[in-house]
Amino acid sequence: MTSLDLSIPEKIDNYINGSWQAPQQGQYLPNINPATGEVYNQIPNSTAVDVDAAYQAAAAAFEDWKKSTPEFRFRILNKIAEIIENNLDILALAESNDNGKPLWLSKKVDIPRAAENFRFFATACMHFASESHSMEDRAVNYTLRQPIGVVGCIAPWNLPLYLFTWKIAPALATGNCVVAKPSEVTPMTAYLLTRIAHEAGLPPGVLNILHGDGTACGAAIVEHPSIKAISFTGSTRAGKHIAGVAAPMFKKMSLELGGKNPNIIFEDCDFDRMLATTVQSSFANQGQICLCGSRILVQASIYEKFKSAFIAKVQQLTVGDPLDPDSKQGAVVSQLHFDKVMSCIERAKQEGGSILHGGYSIHPEGRCGNGLFIAPTVIEGLGPDTLTNMEEIFGPVVTLQKFDTTEEAIQLANTSDYGLSATIWTQDISKAHRVAARVHSGIIWINTWLLRDLRTPFGGFKSSGMGREGGWEAMRFFTEPKNVCVAF
Repeated sequence: MTSLDLSIPEKIDNYINGSWQAPQQGQYLPNINPATGEVYNQIPNSTAVDVDAAYQAAAAAFEDWKKSTPEFRFRILNKIAEIIENNLDILALAESNDNGKPLWLSKKVDIPRAAENFRFFATACMHFASESHSMEDRAVNYTLRQPIGVVGCIAPWNLPLYLFTWKIAPALATGNCVVAKPSEVTPMTAYLLTRIAHEAGLPPGVLNILHGDGTACGAAIVEHPSIKAISFTGSTRAGKHIAGVAAPMFKKMSLELGGKNPNIIFEDCDFDRMLATTVQSSFANQGQICLCGSRILVQASIYEKFKSAFIAKVQQLTVGDPLDPDSKQGAVVSQLHFDKVMSCIERAKQEGGSILHGGYSIHPEGRCGNGLFIAPTVIEGLGPDTLTNMEEIFGPVVTLQKFDTTEEAIQLANTSDYGLSATIWTQDISKAHRVAARVHSGIIWINTWLLRDLRTPFGGFKSSGMGREGGWEAMRFFTEPKNVCVAF
C-alpha cells in the first residue's frame, strides 16, 4: 500500500526539509491553464526568507548526504525514476494543463525523459571516476571530485519536469543538496516531484523546491551568499543578469540560454525525410524549445519546391485543445508570452516580411475558447540582419531564407548572436562534416533533429550560454576537483 498522493490541491506548498510549507510571508500567485484561460490553483510567491530556510535545511543535510555511498544514492534516484514511470498519465496531464502542450506530447516526450534523467544519473554516480597521473618514480597524483555543497537549480517553463530533473538529478547524484525553483508559470509537476521524492525515501533537506517568481524567489537563490553554484536554463536576458550577480561572488555557473537555430537544407538532401523533420523542428511544443530550427536556410535551386511542400505540411497541423489526441499544436504558455509572440509577428510585417501562413491567433470551440493559441507562422522576405532573424521569438514562428553556395549558407548560419544548435541536411557526408566544423553552434545534427544521447555535452556558444550539461559534463560541474600529490 503506497502513501503517494499526486492529487492537485487548491494551494500548493514549498517543500523544505522534507515537509510541505506555506510561504512565510503568505503571498500566492495564480496558476493559469493557458489552454482555457482559467485559474485552477494558487502557488507560493516565495521570498528570501523561504530561500534561506531551504538553504539551512540543505546545509544541515549535506554532511550526511555527501558521505552516502553511490549505491545508496543510486537506489533512491532510480526509485524516483520508477515512480515517475508508474505515474505517467497523472504527470503528463498535469504538465499539459500547466503548459498548454498536447497531452500526447507530454506522454511521449516530457515525462519519459524526466524518468530517464533520474535513471541515467543514478547509474552515472555508480561509474563516475577521476584521473591519476604517475610522475615515473617520483610521485603519483590523483584527483578527488567532491560535491560542492548547496547548489541552486532554476528551470524554465517550456519543458518543465524534463529540464528540472536534468539539473536536479546530477546535482543529487554527485552528493550535493539542492535548492530548486521551477518556473512560476508551470509549477505543478515540480510540486508532484516533491511527493515522488518523499515517497522514494530521499532524506529531508537534500532536495528543497520553492515556488515563486524570478524577481523575488529566483533572485534570492542567485544572491544567497552560501549557495555555491547556479544551474540555470532560461532567457539570455535573465542569464546576463544572473552572471552579473553570481560572477563577483565566484559562484560556479552553468547557463543554458536562448537559441536562434539555423536549419540548413542543401539541394542534395533526402527531401521527404527532411521535410517531415523540418515541420517538427519548426513547431514542436509550439516552437517553445530552445533547439527549434527557427531560421530555415534553403538552397536556391530547391527553394520554391521546399516552400510549396512545407506550407502544405504546415497547413495540416491542427491547432486546438491539448487534450484532443488530434491536436498537433496546443496553446502557448502564458498571456505575456502570447503577447510577445504576436508582437514579433507584427514587427516582421513592419520589417517587410511576407506571411506565407499563419500570423494570427486561433480560438477553438468549446472549453478552449479563451485559450492562448497561435497558428504556426511562416515568414519570408527578411534579410539576415533584421530583428526577426536575429532575436529569439520562442514561439510557432519560422523564417525562410535562400542561399546559393555552401559558403553563403555558413555565413547566414553564423549571423546570429546565438549559437545553440544547427541542423544540416545533405547526402554529401564530406560537406556535412565541413559545414558542421564551421557553424558556430554547440550542438550539430546532421540529417536528424533532437536525437539526444544523454552521455553527450549539451550547451551553446556566444549568447546561448556558458558551460555544458549532460553526461560527465554535468557530473563535473556539480563537483570540485582536488589534486592530491603523493611523493614516493
